[in-house]
Amino acid sequence: MRRYGHHRLHGKQGGLKGMVGKLLIAVVVLLICTLCLLFSATTIGGGHGSYSATKINVEELWGSAKSGGWRPSSAPRSVWPPPPRESNGYLRVRCNGGLNQQRTAICNAVLAARIMNATLVLPELDANSFWHDDSGFQGIYDVEHFIQTLRYDVQIVESIPEIHKNGKTKKIKAYQLRPPRDAPISWYLTEAMEQMKKHGAIYLTPFSHRLAEEIDNPEYQRLRCRVNYHALRFKPNIMKLSESIVDKLRAQGHFMSIHLRFEMDMLAFAGCFDIFKAEQQRILKKYREENFKEKKLVYKERRAIGKCPLTPEEVGLILRAMGFDNSTKIYLAAGELFGGEKFMKPFRALFPHLENHSSVDPSEELVTNTRGLLGSAVDYMVCLLSDIFMPTYDGPSNFANNLLGHRLYYGFRTTIRPDRKGLAPIFIDRENGRTAGFEEAVRHVMLKTNFGGPHKRVPPESFYTNSWPECFCQISAQNPADECPPDNVLDILNSRLESEARSNSQSWTQGNFSTSILER
Repeated sequence: MRRYGHHRLHGKQGGLKGMVGKLLIAVVVLLICTLCLLFSATTIGGGHGSYSATKINVEELWGSAKSGGWRPSSAPRSVWPPPPRESNGYLRVRCNGGLNQQRTAICNAVLAARIMNATLVLPELDANSFWHDDSGFQGIYDVEHFIQTLRYDVQIVESIPEIHKNGKTKKIKAYQLRPPRDAPISWYLTEAMEQMKKHGAIYLTPFSHRLAEEIDNPEYQRLRCRVNYHALRFKPNIMKLSESIVDKLRAQGHFMSIHLRFEMDMLAFAGCFDIFKAEQQRILKKYREENFKEKKLVYKERRAIGKCPLTPEEVGLILRAMGFDNSTKIYLAAGELFGGEKFMKPFRALFPHLENHSSVDPSEELVTNTRGLLGSAVDYMVCLLSDIFMPTYDGPSNFANNLLGHRLYYGFRTTIRPDRKGLAPIFIDRENGRTAGFEEAVRHVMLKTNFGGPHKRVPPESFYTNSWPECFCQISAQNPADECPPDNVLDILNSRLESEARSNSQSWTQGNFSTSILER
Protein backbone atom coordinates (compact mmCIF):
# COMPACT_ATOMS: atom_id res chain seq x y z
CA MET A 1 0.00 0.00 0.00
CA ARG A 2 2.86 2.32 0.77
CA ARG A 3 4.24 1.61 -2.60
CA TYR A 4 0.88 2.43 -4.10
CA GLY A 5 0.62 5.62 -2.02
CA HIS A 6 4.17 6.60 -2.92
CA HIS A 7 3.37 6.09 -6.60
CA ARG A 8 0.37 8.43 -6.39
CA LEU A 9 2.49 11.11 -4.69
CA HIS A 10 5.08 10.84 -7.48
CA GLY A 11 2.31 11.37 -10.09
CA LYS A 12 1.17 14.55 -8.38
CA GLN A 13 4.74 15.90 -8.42
CA GLY A 14 4.96 15.21 -12.19
CA GLY A 15 1.65 17.01 -12.77
CA LEU A 16 2.90 19.98 -10.78
CA LYS A 17 6.02 20.22 -12.94
CA GLY A 18 3.87 20.09 -16.07
CA MET A 19 1.69 22.90 -14.79
CA VAL A 20 4.78 25.02 -14.02
CA GLY A 21 6.07 24.40 -17.57
CA LYS A 22 2.75 25.43 -19.10
CA LEU A 23 2.69 28.56 -16.94
CA LEU A 24 6.19 29.48 -18.12
CA ILE A 25 5.11 29.05 -21.75
CA ALA A 26 2.05 31.20 -21.11
CA VAL A 27 4.21 33.93 -19.56
CA VAL A 28 6.55 33.91 -22.60
CA VAL A 29 3.61 34.11 -25.02
CA LEU A 30 2.09 36.95 -22.98
CA LEU A 31 5.42 38.78 -23.01
CA ILE A 32 5.71 38.44 -26.80
CA CYS A 33 2.14 39.69 -27.29
CA THR A 34 2.83 42.66 -25.02
CA LEU A 35 5.95 43.56 -27.00
CA CYS A 36 3.98 43.27 -30.26
CA LEU A 37 1.30 45.58 -28.89
CA LEU A 38 3.93 48.09 -27.77
CA PHE A 39 5.54 47.94 -31.24
CA SER A 40 2.24 48.35 -33.02
CA ALA A 41 1.58 51.50 -31.03
CA THR A 42 4.52 53.11 -32.84
CA THR A 43 3.14 52.29 -36.30
CA ILE A 44 0.61 54.15 -38.36
CA GLY A 45 -2.62 52.35 -39.06
CA GLY A 46 -5.51 53.02 -41.39
CA GLY A 47 -7.33 51.54 -44.34
CA HIS A 48 -4.02 50.42 -45.90
CA GLY A 49 -2.80 48.12 -43.11
CA SER A 50 -0.07 49.02 -40.66
CA TYR A 51 3.42 50.09 -41.70
CA SER A 52 6.44 50.93 -39.59
CA ALA A 53 7.58 54.54 -39.72
CA THR A 54 9.31 55.23 -43.05
CA LYS A 55 11.03 58.23 -44.55
CA ILE A 56 12.39 59.06 -47.98
CA ASN A 57 15.44 61.31 -48.13
CA VAL A 58 14.44 63.81 -50.83
CA GLU A 59 17.85 65.52 -50.81
CA GLU A 60 19.50 62.25 -51.83
CA LEU A 61 17.07 61.84 -54.72
CA TRP A 62 18.28 65.10 -56.28
CA GLY A 63 21.63 63.37 -56.85
CA SER A 64 22.38 60.26 -58.91
CA ALA A 65 21.58 56.76 -57.68
CA LYS A 66 24.32 54.54 -56.27
CA SER A 67 26.28 52.83 -59.05
CA GLY A 68 27.80 49.91 -57.16
CA GLY A 69 31.05 50.47 -59.07
CA TRP A 70 29.38 50.17 -62.50
CA ARG A 71 29.79 52.66 -65.33
CA PRO A 72 28.33 52.83 -68.84
CA SER A 73 30.39 51.16 -71.56
CA SER A 74 29.17 50.05 -74.97
CA ALA A 75 32.55 49.65 -76.68
CA PRO A 76 33.33 46.15 -78.02
CA ARG A 77 35.13 43.85 -75.56
CA SER A 78 36.00 41.07 -77.97
CA VAL A 79 37.24 40.94 -81.55
CA TRP A 80 34.98 43.24 -83.55
CA PRO A 81 36.12 43.46 -87.18
CA PRO A 82 35.19 46.55 -89.20
CA PRO A 83 32.49 46.19 -91.87
CA PRO A 84 33.91 44.62 -95.05
CA ARG A 85 34.26 46.94 -98.02
CA GLU A 86 32.01 44.67 -100.08
CA SER A 87 28.61 44.14 -98.55
CA ASN A 88 25.77 41.81 -99.51
CA GLY A 89 23.54 44.66 -100.66
CA TYR A 90 21.51 47.62 -99.45
CA LEU A 91 19.08 47.67 -96.55
CA ARG A 92 16.25 50.22 -96.49
CA VAL A 93 13.82 50.51 -93.60
CA ARG A 94 10.75 52.63 -92.85
CA CYS A 95 10.49 53.39 -89.14
CA ASN A 96 6.87 53.95 -88.12
CA GLY A 97 5.34 55.37 -84.94
CA GLY A 98 6.41 58.29 -82.78
CA LEU A 99 9.91 59.67 -82.28
CA ASN A 100 10.96 57.11 -79.67
CA GLN A 101 9.43 54.10 -81.38
CA GLN A 102 11.39 55.22 -84.44
CA ARG A 103 14.52 55.54 -82.30
CA THR A 104 14.43 51.88 -81.26
CA ALA A 105 13.71 50.92 -84.88
CA ILE A 106 16.85 52.78 -86.00
CA CYS A 107 18.91 50.85 -83.44
CA ASN A 108 17.43 47.60 -84.75
CA ALA A 109 18.11 48.64 -88.35
CA VAL A 110 21.82 49.20 -87.65
CA LEU A 111 22.06 45.83 -85.91
CA ALA A 112 20.20 44.11 -88.78
CA ALA A 113 22.67 45.66 -91.26
CA ARG A 114 25.59 44.38 -89.20
CA ILE A 115 24.09 40.89 -88.96
CA MET A 116 23.49 40.75 -92.73
CA ASN A 117 26.72 42.54 -93.72
CA ALA A 118 24.53 45.04 -95.55
CA THR A 119 25.03 48.70 -96.43
CA LEU A 120 22.41 50.63 -94.47
CA VAL A 121 20.50 53.36 -96.26
CA LEU A 122 19.72 56.23 -93.91
CA PRO A 123 16.48 55.11 -92.17
CA GLU A 124 13.21 56.70 -93.26
CA LEU A 125 10.99 58.18 -90.54
CA ASP A 126 7.28 57.74 -91.16
CA ALA A 127 6.51 61.09 -89.56
CA ASN A 128 3.49 62.11 -91.57
CA SER A 129 1.10 59.42 -90.35
CA PHE A 130 1.79 60.03 -86.66
CA TRP A 131 2.98 63.59 -86.22
CA HIS A 132 1.88 65.25 -89.48
CA ASP A 133 5.51 66.31 -89.65
CA ASP A 134 7.80 65.55 -92.60
CA SER A 135 11.10 66.53 -90.94
CA GLY A 136 12.59 63.10 -91.61
CA PHE A 137 15.91 61.79 -90.30
CA GLN A 138 17.88 64.73 -91.69
CA GLY A 139 15.53 67.21 -90.00
CA ILE A 140 15.92 65.70 -86.51
CA TYR A 141 19.28 63.94 -86.23
CA ASP A 142 22.87 64.93 -86.99
CA VAL A 143 23.49 62.76 -90.07
CA GLU A 144 27.25 63.29 -90.29
CA HIS A 145 27.71 62.39 -86.62
CA PHE A 146 25.53 59.28 -87.05
CA ILE A 147 27.57 57.94 -89.96
CA GLN A 148 30.93 58.84 -88.42
CA THR A 149 30.14 57.30 -85.01
CA LEU A 150 29.12 53.96 -86.57
CA ARG A 151 32.01 53.70 -89.05
CA TYR A 152 33.48 50.75 -87.11
CA ASP A 153 30.16 48.89 -87.25
CA VAL A 154 28.31 49.35 -90.56
CA GLN A 155 28.53 51.17 -93.86
CA ILE A 156 25.85 53.85 -94.19
CA VAL A 157 24.75 55.82 -97.26
CA GLU A 158 22.09 58.51 -97.55
CA SER A 159 20.49 56.87 -100.60
CA ILE A 160 20.97 53.90 -102.91
CA PRO A 161 23.32 55.09 -105.67
CA GLU A 162 22.35 54.85 -109.30
CA ILE A 163 24.09 52.44 -111.66
CA HIS A 164 25.90 53.78 -114.70
CA LYS A 165 26.44 51.09 -117.33
CA ASN A 166 26.90 51.30 -121.12
CA GLY A 167 26.01 54.99 -121.04
CA LYS A 168 22.74 54.34 -119.25
CA THR A 169 21.63 55.20 -115.73
CA LYS A 170 19.60 52.67 -113.79
CA LYS A 171 18.19 52.55 -110.28
CA ILE A 172 18.30 49.55 -108.00
CA LYS A 173 14.76 48.74 -106.97
CA ALA A 174 14.64 47.44 -103.41
CA TYR A 175 12.50 44.34 -102.90
CA GLN A 176 9.81 45.06 -100.29
CA LEU A 177 9.46 42.70 -97.31
CA ARG A 178 7.32 42.77 -94.18
CA PRO A 179 9.41 41.34 -91.33
CA PRO A 180 7.57 39.37 -88.62
CA ARG A 181 7.28 41.08 -85.25
CA ASP A 182 10.33 40.43 -83.04
CA ALA A 183 11.94 38.45 -85.86
CA PRO A 184 14.88 36.27 -84.79
CA ILE A 185 18.37 36.71 -86.24
CA SER A 186 17.78 33.56 -88.31
CA TRP A 187 15.04 35.34 -90.33
CA TYR A 188 17.51 38.02 -91.41
CA LEU A 189 20.15 35.44 -92.34
CA THR A 190 17.74 33.34 -94.41
CA GLU A 191 14.62 34.95 -95.89
CA ALA A 192 15.86 38.54 -95.87
CA MET A 193 19.35 37.59 -97.02
CA GLU A 194 17.99 35.50 -99.90
CA GLN A 195 16.03 38.44 -101.29
CA MET A 196 18.92 40.87 -100.75
CA LYS A 197 21.32 38.71 -102.75
CA LYS A 198 18.69 38.22 -105.44
CA HIS A 199 17.69 41.89 -105.87
CA GLY A 200 20.68 43.79 -104.49
CA ALA A 201 18.51 45.71 -102.02
CA ILE A 202 15.55 45.09 -99.72
CA TYR A 203 13.03 47.47 -98.20
CA LEU A 204 11.67 46.45 -94.78
CA THR A 205 8.38 48.10 -93.93
CA PRO A 206 6.94 48.64 -91.42
CA PHE A 207 9.99 48.43 -89.18
CA SER A 208 8.80 48.79 -85.60
CA HIS A 209 9.72 45.96 -83.17
CA ARG A 210 10.93 43.84 -86.09
CA LEU A 211 14.04 42.40 -84.44
CA ALA A 212 14.02 40.38 -81.22
CA GLU A 213 15.12 42.42 -78.19
CA GLU A 214 16.63 39.61 -76.15
CA ILE A 215 19.62 38.36 -78.13
CA ASP A 216 22.20 36.07 -76.56
CA ASN A 217 25.11 38.07 -77.93
CA PRO A 218 26.43 40.89 -75.68
CA GLU A 219 28.34 42.51 -78.57
CA TYR A 220 25.15 42.87 -80.61
CA GLN A 221 23.41 44.42 -77.61
CA ARG A 222 26.30 46.82 -77.10
CA LEU A 223 25.96 47.90 -80.74
CA ARG A 224 22.35 48.86 -80.01
CA CYS A 225 23.62 51.03 -77.13
CA ARG A 226 26.25 52.68 -79.33
CA VAL A 227 23.50 53.65 -81.75
CA ASN A 228 21.01 54.77 -79.10
CA TYR A 229 23.29 56.66 -76.73
CA HIS A 230 26.14 57.83 -78.97
CA ALA A 231 25.26 57.89 -82.67
CA LEU A 232 21.71 59.26 -82.44
CA ARG A 233 22.37 62.89 -81.61
CA PHE A 234 19.77 65.55 -82.35
CA LYS A 235 20.67 68.38 -84.71
CA PRO A 236 22.61 71.35 -83.22
CA ASN A 237 19.56 73.65 -83.17
CA ILE A 238 17.56 71.11 -81.10
CA MET A 239 20.46 70.54 -78.71
CA LYS A 240 20.97 74.30 -78.27
CA LEU A 241 17.25 74.88 -77.64
CA SER A 242 17.08 72.02 -75.12
CA GLU A 243 20.16 73.19 -73.23
CA SER A 244 18.77 76.72 -73.09
CA ILE A 245 15.57 75.45 -71.46
CA VAL A 246 17.53 73.33 -68.97
CA ASP A 247 19.74 76.31 -68.06
CA LYS A 248 16.68 78.49 -67.38
CA LEU A 249 15.02 75.80 -65.27
CA ARG A 250 18.18 75.12 -63.29
CA ALA A 251 18.94 78.80 -62.68
CA GLN A 252 16.89 78.59 -59.47
CA GLY A 253 18.08 75.15 -58.35
CA HIS A 254 17.05 71.57 -58.97
CA PHE A 255 14.15 70.64 -61.20
CA MET A 256 12.17 67.49 -61.88
CA SER A 257 10.66 66.37 -65.19
CA ILE A 258 7.43 64.38 -65.39
CA HIS A 259 6.04 62.54 -68.39
CA LEU A 260 2.36 63.06 -67.66
CA ARG A 261 0.78 60.40 -69.86
CA PHE A 262 -2.82 61.40 -69.22
CA GLU A 263 -3.66 61.66 -72.91
CA MET A 264 -6.50 60.41 -75.07
CA ASP A 265 -4.62 57.62 -76.86
CA MET A 266 -3.23 56.10 -73.65
CA LEU A 267 -6.51 56.38 -71.72
CA ALA A 268 -8.33 54.72 -74.63
CA PHE A 269 -5.67 52.01 -74.85
CA ALA A 270 -5.94 51.32 -71.11
CA GLY A 271 -9.75 51.29 -71.18
CA CYS A 272 -10.02 53.77 -68.30
CA PHE A 273 -13.20 55.72 -69.02
CA ASP A 274 -15.37 55.88 -65.91
CA ILE A 275 -13.82 58.96 -64.30
CA PHE A 276 -14.89 61.10 -67.26
CA LYS A 277 -18.17 62.69 -68.27
CA ALA A 278 -20.49 60.86 -70.68
CA GLU A 279 -19.39 62.86 -73.74
CA GLN A 280 -15.70 62.34 -72.93
CA GLN A 281 -16.30 58.61 -72.46
CA ARG A 282 -17.91 58.50 -75.89
CA ILE A 283 -14.82 60.13 -77.43
CA LEU A 284 -12.47 57.67 -75.72
CA LYS A 285 -14.54 54.64 -76.70
CA LYS A 286 -14.71 55.80 -80.32
CA TYR A 287 -10.94 56.31 -80.40
CA ARG A 288 -10.40 52.85 -78.96
CA GLU A 289 -12.71 51.20 -81.51
CA GLU A 290 -10.86 52.90 -84.36
CA ASN A 291 -7.29 52.25 -83.18
CA PHE A 292 -7.15 49.12 -80.99
CA LYS A 293 -8.35 45.54 -81.07
CA GLU A 294 -11.74 44.81 -79.56
CA LYS A 295 -11.43 43.69 -75.95
CA LYS A 296 -13.76 43.79 -72.97
CA LEU A 297 -12.23 46.08 -70.36
CA VAL A 298 -13.85 46.72 -66.96
CA TYR A 299 -12.67 49.97 -65.39
CA LYS A 300 -12.82 48.81 -61.76
CA GLU A 301 -10.82 45.70 -62.58
CA ARG A 302 -8.25 47.66 -64.59
CA ARG A 303 -7.91 50.26 -61.86
CA ALA A 304 -7.50 47.65 -59.12
CA ILE A 305 -4.45 46.11 -60.83
CA GLY A 306 -2.79 49.42 -61.73
CA LYS A 307 -3.54 49.34 -65.47
CA CYS A 308 -4.88 52.90 -65.59
CA PRO A 309 -2.59 55.92 -66.10
CA LEU A 310 -2.12 57.93 -62.92
CA THR A 311 -4.24 61.09 -62.82
CA PRO A 312 -2.38 64.40 -62.38
CA GLU A 313 -3.74 64.63 -58.82
CA GLU A 314 -2.44 61.13 -57.97
CA VAL A 315 0.99 62.12 -59.27
CA GLY A 316 0.95 65.17 -57.00
CA LEU A 317 -0.15 63.12 -53.99
CA ILE A 318 2.68 60.61 -54.52
CA LEU A 319 5.28 63.37 -54.66
CA ARG A 320 3.85 65.13 -51.61
CA ALA A 321 3.85 61.85 -49.65
CA MET A 322 7.48 61.29 -50.62
CA GLY A 323 8.41 64.65 -49.11
CA PHE A 324 8.54 67.07 -52.07
CA ASP A 325 7.05 70.45 -51.12
CA ASN A 326 5.21 73.08 -53.17
CA SER A 327 8.46 74.90 -54.02
CA THR A 328 9.54 72.00 -56.28
CA LYS A 329 10.03 73.09 -59.89
CA ILE A 330 8.48 70.62 -62.34
CA TYR A 331 8.85 70.41 -66.12
CA LEU A 332 5.91 68.66 -67.79
CA ALA A 333 6.55 66.63 -70.92
CA ALA A 334 3.12 65.83 -72.27
CA GLY A 335 0.85 66.22 -75.22
CA GLU A 336 -2.68 67.53 -74.83
CA LEU A 337 -4.02 66.33 -71.48
CA PHE A 338 -7.46 64.76 -71.71
CA GLY A 339 -10.26 66.10 -69.52
CA GLY A 340 -9.03 69.67 -69.33
CA GLU A 341 -8.30 71.87 -66.33
CA LYS A 342 -10.57 69.81 -64.05
CA PHE A 343 -7.81 67.20 -63.73
CA MET A 344 -4.88 69.64 -63.65
CA LYS A 345 -6.28 71.95 -60.97
CA PRO A 346 -5.61 69.63 -57.95
CA PHE A 347 -2.07 68.96 -59.21
CA ARG A 348 -1.39 72.66 -59.71
CA ALA A 349 -2.67 73.37 -56.17
CA LEU A 350 -0.07 70.94 -54.78
CA PHE A 351 2.78 72.02 -57.09
CA PRO A 352 2.26 75.50 -58.56
CA HIS A 353 5.69 75.77 -60.24
CA LEU A 354 4.83 73.86 -63.42
CA GLU A 355 6.53 74.52 -66.75
CA ASN A 356 6.68 73.06 -70.26
CA HIS A 357 8.88 73.84 -73.26
CA SER A 358 6.52 76.55 -74.53
CA SER A 359 6.32 78.40 -71.21
CA VAL A 360 10.09 78.31 -70.64
CA ASP A 361 11.00 79.21 -74.21
CA PRO A 362 8.06 80.66 -76.16
CA SER A 363 10.15 80.93 -79.35
CA GLU A 364 8.40 80.73 -82.71
CA GLU A 365 10.38 77.58 -83.58
CA LEU A 366 8.80 75.66 -80.71
CA VAL A 367 5.35 77.25 -80.87
CA THR A 368 4.92 76.16 -84.49
CA ASN A 369 6.32 72.66 -83.86
CA THR A 370 5.11 71.92 -80.34
CA ARG A 371 3.15 68.84 -81.47
CA GLY A 372 5.73 67.62 -83.99
CA LEU A 373 9.05 65.81 -83.86
CA LEU A 374 10.87 68.95 -82.75
CA GLY A 375 8.69 69.38 -79.64
CA SER A 376 9.11 65.69 -78.76
CA ALA A 377 12.89 65.89 -79.27
CA VAL A 378 13.18 68.92 -76.97
CA ASP A 379 11.04 67.22 -74.31
CA TYR A 380 13.29 64.16 -74.56
CA MET A 381 16.48 66.14 -74.00
CA VAL A 382 15.07 68.20 -71.11
CA CYS A 383 13.86 65.03 -69.38
CA LEU A 384 17.23 63.36 -69.99
CA LEU A 385 19.11 66.27 -68.40
CA SER A 386 16.71 66.89 -65.50
CA ASP A 387 17.77 66.03 -61.95
CA ILE A 388 14.84 63.64 -61.47
CA PHE A 389 12.58 62.03 -64.07
CA MET A 390 9.17 60.56 -63.28
CA PRO A 391 7.15 58.59 -65.85
CA THR A 392 3.50 58.14 -64.90
CA TYR A 393 2.72 55.31 -67.33
CA ASP A 394 5.97 53.66 -68.42
CA GLY A 395 4.57 50.27 -69.49
CA PRO A 396 3.53 50.87 -73.10
CA SER A 397 5.18 54.32 -73.43
CA ASN A 398 8.21 54.36 -75.75
CA PHE A 399 9.11 57.89 -74.61
CA ALA A 400 9.30 56.87 -70.95
CA ASN A 401 10.98 53.52 -71.63
CA ASN A 402 13.74 55.02 -73.76
CA LEU A 403 14.37 57.79 -71.24
CA LEU A 404 14.62 55.32 -68.35
CA GLY A 405 17.28 53.43 -70.29
CA HIS A 406 19.10 56.56 -71.41
CA ARG A 407 19.19 58.02 -67.88
CA LEU A 408 20.51 54.71 -66.55
CA TYR A 409 23.29 54.83 -69.14
CA TYR A 410 23.85 58.55 -68.57
CA GLY A 411 25.13 57.86 -65.05
CA PHE A 412 22.30 56.26 -63.03
CA ARG A 413 20.34 59.52 -62.88
CA THR A 414 17.45 59.38 -60.42
CA THR A 415 14.09 58.16 -61.67
CA ILE A 416 10.84 57.85 -59.72
CA ARG A 417 8.79 54.94 -61.06
CA PRO A 418 5.44 54.65 -59.27
CA ASP A 419 4.30 51.08 -58.67
CA ARG A 420 0.77 51.58 -59.98
CA LYS A 421 -0.35 48.10 -58.93
CA GLY A 422 0.92 48.59 -55.38
CA LEU A 423 -0.55 52.09 -55.14
CA ALA A 424 -3.98 51.27 -56.62
CA PRO A 425 -5.64 49.93 -53.42
CA ILE A 426 -4.26 52.90 -51.46
CA PHE A 427 -5.84 55.40 -53.84
CA ILE A 428 -9.09 53.42 -53.95
CA ASP A 429 -9.24 53.47 -50.13
CA ARG A 430 -8.66 57.23 -50.18
CA GLU A 431 -11.53 57.73 -52.65
CA ASN A 432 -13.76 55.73 -50.31
CA GLY A 433 -12.96 57.98 -47.36
CA ARG A 434 -10.30 55.82 -45.69
CA THR A 435 -7.51 58.39 -45.53
CA ALA A 436 -5.76 57.48 -42.27
CA GLY A 437 -2.13 56.57 -42.90
CA PHE A 438 -2.38 57.44 -46.61
CA GLU A 439 1.01 59.13 -46.99
CA GLU A 440 2.78 56.48 -44.94
CA ALA A 441 1.26 53.76 -47.10
CA VAL A 442 2.42 55.53 -50.29
CA ARG A 443 5.95 55.84 -48.93
CA HIS A 444 5.94 52.17 -47.98
CA VAL A 445 5.19 51.22 -51.60
CA MET A 446 7.61 53.71 -53.14
CA LEU A 447 10.52 52.63 -50.95
CA LYS A 448 10.33 49.21 -52.62
CA THR A 449 10.92 50.70 -56.09
CA ASN A 450 14.24 51.27 -57.84
CA PHE A 451 15.32 54.91 -58.02
CA GLY A 452 17.65 54.55 -61.01
CA GLY A 453 20.47 52.29 -59.87
CA PRO A 454 21.72 49.16 -61.67
CA HIS A 455 19.24 46.29 -61.45
CA LYS A 456 18.51 43.02 -63.18
CA ARG A 457 16.28 43.19 -66.24
CA VAL A 458 13.14 41.17 -65.62
CA PRO A 459 10.42 40.64 -68.29
CA PRO A 460 8.44 42.52 -69.40
CA GLU A 461 11.10 45.21 -68.88
CA SER A 462 12.60 46.14 -72.24
CA PHE A 463 16.29 46.11 -73.16
CA TYR A 464 15.84 49.74 -74.19
CA THR A 465 14.59 50.48 -70.67
CA ASN A 466 17.42 48.64 -68.94
CA SER A 467 20.57 47.65 -70.83
CA TRP A 468 22.36 46.47 -67.67
CA PRO A 469 24.65 44.56 -67.56
CA GLU A 470 25.49 44.30 -71.30
CA CYS A 471 26.17 48.03 -71.78
CA PHE A 472 27.96 48.58 -68.48
CA CYS A 473 31.27 47.49 -67.00
CA GLN A 474 32.52 47.27 -63.43
CA ILE A 475 35.64 49.10 -62.34
CA SER A 476 36.71 46.30 -59.94
CA ALA A 477 34.95 43.38 -61.58
CA GLN A 478 34.75 39.93 -60.01
CA ASN A 479 33.44 38.44 -63.24
CA PRO A 480 35.79 38.76 -66.29
CA ALA A 481 32.74 39.40 -68.51
CA ASP A 482 32.05 42.60 -66.56
CA GLU A 483 35.55 44.05 -66.92
CA CYS A 484 35.88 47.43 -68.62
CA PRO A 485 37.49 47.54 -72.09
CA PRO A 486 40.95 49.12 -72.47
CA ASP A 487 41.10 52.92 -72.52
CA ASN A 488 42.55 52.86 -76.06
CA VAL A 489 39.65 50.83 -77.50
CA LEU A 490 38.93 53.51 -80.13
CA ASP A 491 42.56 53.41 -81.29
CA ILE A 492 42.28 49.63 -81.65
CA LEU A 493 39.08 49.92 -83.69
CA ASN A 494 40.57 52.66 -85.84
CA SER A 495 43.66 50.55 -86.49
CA ARG A 496 41.48 47.65 -87.63
CA LEU A 497 39.49 49.94 -89.90
CA GLU A 498 42.67 51.31 -91.52
CA SER A 499 44.04 47.79 -91.91
CA GLU A 500 40.83 46.75 -93.66
CA ALA A 501 41.12 49.76 -95.97
CA ARG A 502 44.74 48.93 -96.87
CA SER A 503 43.92 45.30 -97.59
CA ASN A 504 41.21 46.46 -99.98
CA SER A 505 43.25 49.22 -101.64
CA GLN A 506 42.87 47.49 -105.00
CA SER A 507 39.19 46.65 -104.50
CA TRP A 508 36.09 47.93 -106.20
CA THR A 509 34.81 51.48 -106.36
CA GLN A 510 31.22 52.38 -105.47
CA GLY A 511 30.22 52.21 -109.14
CA ASN A 512 31.72 48.75 -109.58
CA PHE A 513 29.84 47.55 -106.51
CA SER A 514 26.55 48.82 -107.89
CA THR A 515 27.21 47.11 -111.19
CA SER A 516 28.04 43.81 -109.50
CA ILE A 517 24.73 43.97 -107.64
CA LEU A 518 22.81 44.47 -110.87
CA GLU A 519 24.49 41.47 -112.43
CA ARG A 520 23.64 39.09 -109.59
